[in-house]
Amino acid sequence: MYQAIPDSFAVPIIYVNNNILEIKINEIHNRKQIIIGVSLPNQGIPRWVKDKEFMEKYGYQRNVIMKIKNANYDIDLQGKQVKELISENIDVLIIAPLDSIASADSVNAAKDEGVIVISYDGLVSNAKLDLFVTFDSTQVGELQGKYLTQVVPRGNYIIMYGDHNDPNSKLYKDGAMEYIKPLVNIGSINIVTDKEIINWYPENAYKIVKDSLIANNNNVNAILAPNDDTAGSAIRALEEQGLAGKVAVTGQDATIDAIKRIIKGTQSMTVFNDSRELAKVAIDSAIKLVNNQFVEYTILLNNGKEEVPTIIIPPILVTRNNITQTIINSGYWKSEEIYIL
Repeated sequence: MYQAIPDSFAVPIIYVNNNILEIKINEIHNRKQIIIGVSLPNQGIPRWVKDKEFMEKYGYQRNVIMKIKNANYDIDLQGKQVKELISENIDVLIIAPLDSIASADSVNAAKDEGVIVISYDGLVSNAKLDLFVTFDSTQVGELQGKYLTQVVPRGNYIIMYGDHNDPNSKLYKDGAMEYIKPLVNIGSINIVTDKEIINWYPENAYKIVKDSLIANNNNVNAILAPNDDTAGSAIRALEEQGLAGKVAVTGQDATIDAIKRIIKGTQSMTVFNDSRELAKVAIDSAIKLVNNQFVEYTILLNNGKEEVPTIIIPPILVTRNNITQTIINSGYWKSEEIYIL
């Protein structure tokens, strides 16, 4: 886990006083509105839909121009779209990288034009960044792993993890394995399947679980699914074998379908990453950085090139017992949306 840092800890973000930056700052000050370009991975997944919707809404409230593009899980397309955003004279780039290494070229291109860059829910490697805003991905995995080992301390496990290009995939898995591996070592847990979900496609998760059930004669007790969309596909495979609700399944993102499955009893838990808060922090920080103001951060993380100021938002465990407290009372989903027939 990350070292705890006092909430009051803050330092200024200091920029190099070069000609490009001076020109950019003068240009911004001569305009009425800041332009923020955003590159998101996908709009086919509810979590990223929420990010886009709230960014647009909150950007309007803060009187900034939001230009948001969807990369549709295409690494090359994301690079092309970032170039387009740069050409549209954005002041800040907020990028959720599909590939932490490949995205360095996009970041460097933005920095060459004097654009402030914020890495969003995924740390771009080997590039100069002004800020990284994220959920605690290791803790997400820890919440999943801890929950599974508490409810299923013995038995056969299917371990699934996200695409290797996603910088968070390893963190999720490593966090979960902190709890699972010790029980594997003493023979209490047997991992019957351990596979990557290529491109994070839910259909790939479905096939992994279906094949594992066949190979193990349906003798599976727990499934580590890294997010709610892959959890839904895992549960579809379980339903085909009459096992839904009998096998513990994790998730992440608190999608409306996942919350409904938790109430029904087919999904065991999810991890709530409040994307409204992440989007708010990113936009507020962008405005401060443009105005050369202090930005409070949690910790410095090394991305292979430098120590990047990082704001970390803690995730929240959601089970059937606390849906009202965590999801409904926060306004993330309404009661009538969850309990609609």
